[in-house]
Amino acid sequence: MANSLVQTVFVRLVSMLSLFSALVACAGVARAQTPACDALQGDKRGLAQAILQSQHPYACCDATISECLARRPRCVVARRLAQDICRRAEAGQDRATIERAIIKRAESMSRNGAPVPIDLSNTTAAGEPDAKVSIVAYVCGRCPMCSRLVPALHKQVTEGALKGKARLYIKMFPIRTHAFSTETAMGVLASQQLGKFWPFVLQLYSHFDDFAVERLPDYAVSAGIDRAAFIDLSSDSTIRTRLVDSKKEGIRNKVDSTPTLFFGGYRYSADLGIASVQDAVEEEYDRITGKSTE
Repeated sequence: MANSLVQTVFVRLVSMLSLFSALVACAGVARAQTPACDALQGDKRGLAQAILQSQHPYACCDATISECLARRPRCVVARRLAQDICRRAEAGQDRATIERAIIKRAESMSRNGAPVPIDLSNTTAAGEPDAKVSIVAYVCGRCPMCSRLVPALHKQVTEGALKGKARLYIKMFPIRTHAFSTETAMGVLASQQLGKFWPFVLQLYSHFDDFAVERLPDYAVSAGIDRAAFIDLSSDSTIRTRLVDSKKEGIRNKVDSTPTLFFGGYRYSADLGIASVQDAVEEEYDRITGKSTE
């Protein structure tokens, strides 16, 4: 009788331990997703989980994002999408908004057709010359979003997470409705010819909110450019011709707003927040270098 009781207790303990281990394992799978996902609580966590359990990655795994996260080796795109989804959930975006963003990202990162032709022969890149990813940004000197994104991208490719991975090029695309966009663009191209392209661009955007067209020569001087040389060149007919060619190229490539980004000649039409762009560039770097799982 005593032996039978001990055996029964032992069996129940083993069952309870097995159940506990299973619960711990399940909890580990549910929690060990990405930093942004693991930090979510309450309704935001429930929203993210619902999306992760219904959406599929567009590369490296054919299951739902949630299922892909549990597999080993893990699909890199699934992890990036999960992080993006959870970051958006934490920011308070609703399900429809998040799912639209994921669709736009899929459209941007899927390589369909041939890359568009972009002439980079008369441009100055920021970043290391052997970086795998080329980012081309069609920008306007008087575009508010450009004034935030360009300096942020420049910092990333020169000293941040994208250093050694990506290089950044700018093509001028003045927007007619932006006052003094043509004069500003001609100043940018003049600075390039005078060897101070990026210092001038960063000066220009740093003065976006207190901009005055008559101060363009002052920005040039601050960038290390001779005032007289800048004034003469920024109204030169050769500079105007270069600007017209840049605008025509953008139109041929279906650019209709700024900033418009291309990665390796393929248009990026998803979210332009620096965190999203950086993550998309890193995904492009993974694709080029053949990294699909981790």
